[in-house]
Amino acid sequence: MMTPLNTEPNIANPDDFYARLLAAHEGRSKAESDALNARLVLILCNHIGDTDVLGQAIDLAAEG
Repeated sequence: MMTPLNTEPNIANPDDFYARLLAAHEGRSKAESDALNARLVLILCNHIGDTDVLGQAIDLAAEG
């Protein structure tokens, strides 16, 4: 059975999280921000570890 991707709001204090994410990009060039995002995605993918869930996330993100 495939584990469903959770697309419901699931982040405690989302505004604080978003502010922290934006702060991590402050003062960085576009290339540096892109590299930070790529590292973050790979770290979180490794944490999730479920390739079915990751595949669902890729498909959802690709839909735009």
